[in-house]
Amino acid sequence: MPETLPGTAREIRLAEVSSGLPGPEHLIVAEVPLPVPGAGEVLVRNRWFQVFPSLRTLIAGGVPGTPFPPLRPGDTLFGPAVGEVVTAPHNDDPRPGDLVAHFQGWREYAVVPASAPLGDSLPDPAAHLAPGATAYAALTRIAGLRAGETVLVTGGAGGLGSLAGQIARLLGAARVIGTTGSSAKAERMIAELGYDAVVLRDGSPIGGRLAETAPEGVDVVVDTVGGEQLQAAVAVARPGARLVVVGTLATQLSAASGGTTAPVELDAFQLIAKNVTLRGLVGVDDETRAEWTERFGSWLRSGAATFPHTRISGIDNAPRALRELFEGRHVGTVVVEL
Repeated sequence: MPETLPGTAREIRLAEVSSGLPGPEHLIVAEVPLPVPGAGEVLVRNRWFQVFPSLRTLIAGGVPGTPFPPLRPGDTLFGPAVGEVVTAPHNDDPRPGDLVAHFQGWREYAVVPASAPLGDSLPDPAAHLAPGATAYAALTRIAGLRAGETVLVTGGAGGLGSLAGQIARLLGAARVIGTTGSSAKAERMIAELGYDAVVLRDGSPIGGRLAETAPEGVDVVVDTVGGEQLQAAVAVARPGARLVVVGTLATQLSAASGGTTAPVELDAFQLIAKNVTLRGLVGVDDETRAEWTERFGSWLRSGAATFPHTRISGIDNAPRALRELFEGRHVGTVVVEL
């Protein structure tokens, strides 16, 4: 018997743009008619969706040239999601019951283009929301990490950073150093996430402590933070070091920042004298993503890697999950489970 579907569904919308960090008071849970798929589309019931820090930038007006449009009051939030197909065209993939990945999170039901089902490439379907493909691309495609090198990951307890440390270790890094703002997170980073040492961000300048922790310098940097931490990374870079900038958490998570710019002053003399490569990374190509998924699945099954994340249950709690992400309460990826 065909499944009886509800006539309405809930989604999270932006109610107003805040002057600082957005929180539950700036979002609403709206009840809307169940969406109807058109030609070449499927209706999915979302099972999990990711809460990611770049929503701050999108709510603040976005940045020209980046892949995602800004969010305006009345818009439904969006982001990576995994959903179960409930209605689909006949004789094509995916079929009802299949899981698919898409970018229409923050809602109970979504209409998305028909795509290949996820299958069993990862033992936990929610792990498709891990931002590890970006960390993997930064280390393999951009930095070209070589066995025996020293790696620095800023923001090492975040969604991306909690995977970058593990990946660097599995790719043969001799030493992996991270930064974080919490001693409890630092303990987990060393015990569980592949880090040899962690530099705490405690309000005082971080450069001196990073230099003490890496007296011989670093070869590769995966920077998720920007600001002072990127400055410090340049200062400890070894000759020929490769720095990959993948995030700007220093400004995205600051109530004092507008959220759409991330200025930082770097010493160009150091970049020149050390022959340092500095490159940004946005987006991952399909070939790299497929390679990452295959390796991640193998690492998860063998126990060589974990998917650090926090699951928050229910769409009604999604606005709170966003605030907790901005407050840095969790280690790893923040996932809302429906």
